[in-house]
Amino acid sequence: MRVVVAVFALVVLFSKPSQAQEDSPKYSNNNVWSTLAKVTYESTEDEFGMVNLPIFSDEVEAMERAEITIPGYIIPAGGLDAVFEPSHFILSSLPLAACFFCGVGGPETVVEVYLEEPIEYTDTPIKVKGTLTLNAHDMYQMMYILEEAVLVEEVN
Repeated sequence: MRVVVAVFALVVLFSKPSQAQEDSPKYSNNNVWSTLAKVTYESTEDEFGMVNLPIFSDEVEAMERAEITIPGYIIPAGGLDAVFEPSHFILSSLPLAACFFCGVGGPETVVEVYLEEPIEYTDTPIKVKGTLTLNAHDMYQMMYILEEAVLVEEVN
């Protein structure tokens, strides 16, 4: 499992940044994803080669350790072939068929979620609430992490 998460982290760090994603029409009153898209990248080299490290905007930095509510689609943390872990998954602003890992969005379109209470997998959009942590250096995790999260609702 850790190897699969590491592969996803490497994809995040080595990927070319995408243009900011517009919020899905279902979430037109939600600006969290458009704020999280306000990130640039700096190319640098580490022991693995060239990596793109996120440079968070002041707006994103202001969200560090804040409680946020964010809508999205569940992607199993271990990838599309992984068994769904009901308390640890990736939340994508895009549907599974168009998510970051399928090449449409960038790393700013996903958040790693750690739920306090497990939930059942659904392919319908959900909303979760939790504390946002920014991650610019740990390649084994996404650059956005939502901790102590709870399911708010399924969005139909």
